[in-house]
Amino acid sequence: MLFTTLTFVVFLVVVLALFYALPQRFRRYLLLVASLIFYMAWRAKFVLLILGLITVDYFAALWINPRQGASRRVALLVSLAANIGMLGWFKYANFMREIFLPGRHPLDIILPLGISFHTFQSISYVIDVYRGEQAVVNSYVDYALFVSFFPQLVAGPIVRAREFFHDFWNWKAPTGAEWQRGIAIILTGYVKKLIFADQFALVADSYFANPTAMPGLWPAWTGTIAFALQIFFDFSGYTDIAIGVALLFGFHFPENFRRPYLAASITEFWRRWHMTLSRWLRDYVYISLGGNRKGRVRTDVNLMLTMLLGGLWHGASWNFVIWGGYHGALLAIERAVWGREVRTGWARLPLGIVTFLLVTVGWVFFRAKTFGAAWFVLGQMVSTALGHSLLTSLQWKMAGFSLLVALAEEYGSAWTKLTESPAWARTLAAVAALLAIELFSATDQTIPFVYFQF
Repeated sequence: MLFTTLTFVVFLVVVLALFYALPQRFRRYLLLVASLIFYMAWRAKFVLLILGLITVDYFAALWINPRQGASRRVALLVSLAANIGMLGWFKYANFMREIFLPGRHPLDIILPLGISFHTFQSISYVIDVYRGEQAVVNSYVDYALFVSFFPQLVAGPIVRAREFFHDFWNWKAPTGAEWQRGIAIILTGYVKKLIFADQFALVADSYFANPTAMPGLWPAWTGTIAFALQIFFDFSGYTDIAIGVALLFGFHFPENFRRPYLAASITEFWRRWHMTLSRWLRDYVYISLGGNRKGRVRTDVNLMLTMLLGGLWHGASWNFVIWGGYHGALLAIERAVWGREVRTGWARLPLGIVTFLLVTVGWVFFRAKTFGAAWFVLGQMVSTALGHSLLTSLQWKMAGFSLLVALAEEYGSAWTKLTESPAWARTLAAVAALLAIELFSATDQTIPFVYFQF
């Protein structure tokens, strides 16, 4: 059930109407049933998988909470084994088969929707209970709702238990301002996805389908820039919709993107891009490995291991491993050479350009189908044969417009002024957004969200 379909809009309206019509004590059951229906709309049988993991983690946390010693560690290990085992089988079985048994026919495995997200969300809860940082959830229904809540279930943001249950246990009806903000965020997400992401997807998909058919410096750079813009608008558009929908139910989800292409360093980029994943990797991998507490060499090793895992989390491919290692190396080099962040001043402009170019080069490995294709594109990026731009005049204007909007948000108060404007102005902006979606959607066909494959 894609966010961008009429089916989802009808589903959302019905669930919202029932949610506010029912007494508060019954709403958790409604949301849980609605979330499971939402998930089952894709492949009904995989609901057994998510319920199985929910059950393991629920009882593991109950076992951990009152006990001390080895039995707590056993319960934690059982939870980790269940989640990582399921994730490993569905996502990496064929990858490992290719490594250790090359040439064998791949296994017929269908990747369950959103498995990378809900397993990380579940793992964080059990670890937090083990660390004493999260109160155990005694209600199975409440815990199942936390893991399966439909706005973030498929592609995030990765919500921590303390964030979800803070709102759940202290639930307050959204104010009028929050309703307006939620609807505005949802419309922003639709604009990002249906107009911007899908427009740039037409270029990126065409180029990376067969890069050798479009040789030259300009095709390589513009095709990759198209993907850089596609994945940003696509993923941030999805999380905008998720955050906005959750807000209509009274839940405040964490921010997941904060204008990442305005970053002036790779470190800053990762503080702005997929922020909930970055925090997850920091708290449960990097810090667990020792963080920066054991010297410079060990810090660099920890950074590299964390980013390699982050790359592998995205998919079972050497290209994703290389992409993660590339960012790990950049972070280590940045710490050694620069050692500090530039938060203000004109130095941010050249550093921001360099950072964007470095990130764009990394996207080649993320998007290319094979290592050979990625290597070809990188070679074309420094080719003396220029070729021609794959971006149309309209697409260049869209890229420029999005940059101006990002700068206005970063250094001004454009969003605040809009949300605080009179009702007629907000209504006009909403109508304009809907009209723009109708007039400027890139294609009549539904293009799936990029992160559905993860």
